Amino acid sequence: MTIKEAQDTVDQWIKTYGVRYFSELTNMAVLTEEVGELARVMARKYGDQSFKAGEKDNLGDEMADVLWVLLCLANQTGVDLTEELKKNIEKKTLRDKERHIQNEKL
Repeated sequence: MTIKEAQDTVDQWIKTYGVRYFSELTNMAVLTEEVGELARVMARKYGDQSFKAGEKDNLGDEMADVLWVLLCLANQTGVDLTEELKKNIEKKTLRDKERHIQNEKL
């Protein structure tokens, strides 16, 4: 699935099952919540914390939740994530093409 297809799929799902998009501000809050849930799993799986009783390693599902809400926000605000990602990669390449290669820490 391409990013465009993902944006279209989410949009169709919202229109079919979701009634309407939550407001942009609500979705920003939901995105923050989902990132927190992803951080919790990361801290338990790769950090110093352990899973609590009943918690599960659902890393992929939490990442998908973050992506879902980000796609919603992109749709709501008219952002073409395919184009923006291309521009962002170009920006990072121009800015960092030598910085990381020359970083002795890496």
